[in-house]
Amino acid sequence: MMQLRSSLIALSAILLTSVVGCGPAKFSGEKDARPVKGIVKVDGQPANALQVTMHPLNPDPSNPTISTALCGADGAFAVSTYESGDGAPDGEYVLTFLWGSINPMTMAYGDPDKLNGRYTDPKKSTQKVTIAGKPVDLGTIELSSK
Repeated sequence: MMQLRSSLIALSAILLTSVVGCGPAKFSGEKDARPVKGIVKVDGQPANALQVTMHPLNPDPSNPTISTALCGADGAFAVSTYESGDGAPDGEYVLTFLWGSINPMTMAYGDPDKLNGRYTDPKKSTQKVTIAGKPVDLGTIELSSK
């Protein structure tokens, strides 16, 4: 009985090590993402539940990506593309901002925009970032409600 128990423990340890050692599986065509973080403030105050979207300036038509983040109560965000907080693939991006709300019934995020659409058009955005092989800290991004 003791030998069976020892064998089961050893087998469990081997299986656990092989699963943990593999890391997350990538889907076909998934690009490497680099961590991107920052803080958004509106009129000097943290922008809780503000959505940050990174639009590629040169999108890959065969494998497009969208990278987004939702600011926490302190205005901090970490961009996600494939999984929570993984970042964005290398490239040049323009950032847009939507300060909507979360519907408590459906948990869907959306309008109305507390910033009246002032920062939602990628063609008008002045916030740009280049991701090139390393993590990026965007620091504090200051927006105005006026």
